[in-house]
Amino acid sequence: MTTAEAALDAVAPSRPPASQWRMALRRLLRKRIAASALCLILIFYGVGVLAPLIAPHSYDQIDLNHTFAGPSLRHPLGTDRLGRDVLSRVIWASRTTVVVTVATLVTGGLVLGVGLGLLAGYKGGGWDTITMRVGDVFLALPGLLMLIMISATLRPRWDGWMTHFYGWPIIGGTLKSGASDYFLVFGVLSLFSWVGMARVIRSQVFALRQTEYVQAAVAMGAGTGHVVWRHLLPNVSNLIVVVLSASLASVAGSEIALTWLGVGVRPPTPSFGQLLFDGAGLSNLRTHPNLLLVPAGVLVVLFLSFNLLGDAVNDVLNPRTG
Repeated sequence: MTTAEAALDAVAPSRPPASQWRMALRRLLRKRIAASALCLILIFYGVGVLAPLIAPHSYDQIDLNHTFAGPSLRHPLGTDRLGRDVLSRVIWASRTTVVVTVATLVTGGLVLGVGLGLLAGYKGGGWDTITMRVGDVFLALPGLLMLIMISATLRPRWDGWMTHFYGWPIIGGTLKSGASDYFLVFGVLSLFSWVGMARVIRSQVFALRQTEYVQAAVAMGAGTGHVVWRHLLPNVSNLIVVVLSASLASVAGSEIALTWLGVGVRPPTPSFGQLLFDGAGLSNLRTHPNLLLVPAGVLVVLFLSFNLLGDAVNDVLNPRTG
């Protein structure tokens, strides 16, 4: 960085001070509903991350002598038709949701969405035209139907390609345990999740690139990477947080829908989509309601928390509504 660029960075309104983020966090925590929603989400994600440590049983531990068992000390939420502990499977299903949502938001939301939005908004011209036209194509397609088709058609080739890594130490065992399904599902979801983020960031960058400090940086010879990283990205960080928080529920719901339809995470790896599918049916609801009500109750609380947190974050960080 040249001396002139360093001097410009000192006066440019780039990254928001840490005190602003602390103030935003305090405002968020003052909202009791938002604070409760955030606590529930953190508990859910903590359970997912620590699933191997806190689950009382293995998710695929079959006990045919205790099928459809009711709640007990050994199985607090009962067992399913194969004698597998329902509580353990819910905990491991939480891990699936955590992995897929985080990976999708990082790849589709941050890497693709933010990256393409910044370049399209700042560079304009061919970059903008190509990015937005590709985004228009994805928006014109029926999202869930395309996710199902892509996941179903790619899976045989994906499985064949993954088998080459099964013999590798550490990686091979991880892939056999269901990680390959994680990669496929969040990869497919990322193909469609970047468009909304890219459009929002692009529109904001269009306005920011006309500001005096950006024009001054360009006039002083700052490159594209410097302007984007030092001046544009920090000034859209609030918007990124708002969009990501609002996207949590839709990403989690898409993964659950794909698995429920049989083209997402496959058994024996637990997923809420599979738990809902196994527990569905009038006969199950009459005789073993815990198989459906437990995962459904967890999802209702989780999605409600996602929506409440997203609204609260938007109120705190969006100057138009805050």
